[in-house]
Amino acid sequence: MAKIQRLDPHLTNMIAAGEVVERPSGVIKELVENAIDANSTTIEIHTKQGGIEQMMVIDDGDGMSAADATLAFERHATSKIKDVQDLWRIGTMGFRGEALPSIASVSNVELKTNDGNESTVVEIAYGKTVKAGPVGTPKGTQIIVRNLFQKTPARFKHLKSAQYEFSLVSDVIQKFALAYPNIAFLLMNDEKISFSSSGNGNQQEVIMNIYGRDIAKSAIAIEGSDSDYHIEGYAVQPSHTRATKYYMLLFVNNRMIRSFRLQKAILDAYAPYTPSDRYPIVVLNIQMDPQLVDVNVHPSKWEVRLSKEKQLEFLIKETIGDALRKKLEVNKVVRQERFERVETPSFSFTYDQPTTESLQPQKLHQEINESFSNYQTETQTSETVVEEEITTVDQTIETVEQTPIQPIPTADEVETEPEVEVEAPTALNPSFPNMIVLAQMHKCYILAQGDNGLYIIDQHAAQERYHYEEIQKALLHGVKDKQDLLVPIMIESTNRAVQQADAINALLEELGIHLEVFGENSFVVRSLPIWVTDVEEEKFLQDMIDIYLKNEEVNIEQLRRLALASMACHSSIRFNRTLTMQEMEQVIEDLRKCEQPFHCPHGRPTLIELTLKELEKDFLRVK
Repeated sequence: MAKIQRLDPHLTNMIAAGEVVERPSGVIKELVENAIDANSTTIEIHTKQGGIEQMMVIDDGDGMSAADATLAFERHATSKIKDVQDLWRIGTMGFRGEALPSIASVSNVELKTNDGNESTVVEIAYGKTVKAGPVGTPKGTQIIVRNLFQKTPARFKHLKSAQYEFSLVSDVIQKFALAYPNIAFLLMNDEKISFSSSGNGNQQEVIMNIYGRDIAKSAIAIEGSDSDYHIEGYAVQPSHTRATKYYMLLFVNNRMIRSFRLQKAILDAYAPYTPSDRYPIVVLNIQMDPQLVDVNVHPSKWEVRLSKEKQLEFLIKETIGDALRKKLEVNKVVRQERFERVETPSFSFTYDQPTTESLQPQKLHQEINESFSNYQTETQTSETVVEEEITTVDQTIETVEQTPIQPIPTADEVETEPEVEVEAPTALNPSFPNMIVLAQMHKCYILAQGDNGLYIIDQHAAQERYHYEEIQKALLHGVKDKQDLLVPIMIESTNRAVQQADAINALLEELGIHLEVFGENSFVVRSLPIWVTDVEEEKFLQDMIDIYLKNEEVNIEQLRRLALASMACHSSIRFNRTLTMQEMEQVIEDLRKCEQPFHCPHGRPTLIELTLKELEKDFLRVK
């Protein structure tokens, strides 16, 4: 008796549903992709209970004929591809012909569609056709999915709360809106609007709808091309970061994808400006010949395979890096409004009106006592000041009486000196503000005044940036001279490091450093480059070995940057050190000479700006 048998079509659809449809957000993704392929300009998404109870997608696209509406629920029935060659140049969102039959096998689906010639309704309940026939409906398509996984308890129990499921739906729709700013999206949950976009083609406006005005204003437009790829989108200033990598959004030919290697290229571009545990906000669309990308990797279509992927990584890193270098801004202090203005009646009094809070009996009594105490103190102080001023005046009169009167020189006798024009120092980076040092705070921060407001400079981070660029310039100009050490440096390491000595040296020798194996788990260094100064050499060299062992794929560019960052850190002004006014001015002057003065080599900000506008808000001077 044969053991192998052909599975029932309904069973195969249910198996496929396990890959295509995992939760409501997966259903919505498939339905919206179909709406996009139908040339829709407006797409509405309505959910109940986060999509667990019901999902509805309405579009104004091309619609379907009666025959196509019925055939669409057959497995592998699609209008997107016709032969093998089409599989290697896919330009549509859908193409597998699995989504609708898979969804209909695990839910109740009702489809209404109008192609401009005829209107059709098709209803399928858990794989069985309930009805199919004519119906009145506007041009386009409306599809309703009810009771997802109600008859498959093993899948239904893995759904989470309605709020969580809807958050995933919302995330998918927002990504669609970013990929297709020319399509108007409307998302409603339980009859309440959650998200909408105008469809006017302005991607920055969509970013504002999703992330807020501050993020949108700080978004830098990016665009770059090579012989195979064209990339465009927005990279947000490094002052706005997130704790997860899910804000780096990637689209290939407007298809949302996930790619670890492309995300790493973005992180490499942001590395000089952000700490290692923070992630940027980037929206990046990659346009390419469809033949360079294989989207037929997984039924969910999140994963793709790219030809010439390293070439694309380089383009992304260089394009974003160049945009950040040109348009980097000072980190600003952004805070929530801490005070509320209390509106009071307007009278023709010459003094300010009391707030409603101050009119409370207990508070009013307390403030009267405090005011009286303050009045006594101020009165005593005023009397003392007056007595001191009288004494000073008397002394001044005596001095004047004793001083002989000098004759007033004529105009011809007065020698005039030529006026000297003092020019403000020019910063290497045009975005760097002019500042006047005010004071040092807590032996850690330098306070300075500028045209826009108050600047707070991290004295250690600022010196790190300056030293980093100075050492970098020396290396770029080929300064690789070495100096022999009077006493060789011994470095205790591990057997694993010794076994990889050749690979480590292949990188370190580019920096002018050579490790000589000395025993089973140690090295000896007999000379160092002249730029290795004012540091603990043994600790610095140990850091270099650890960097390689932690990431054996590190390249010379990364190692050089990490080496310079470590060197700059060790040789910079530390916290808890009192600085003179001259030293503080020198810190700012050094920072002014930097090409990228706003972040230390580890990505932390060197200075932040508290604008006059923010101060005016705090002091309730802005109406």
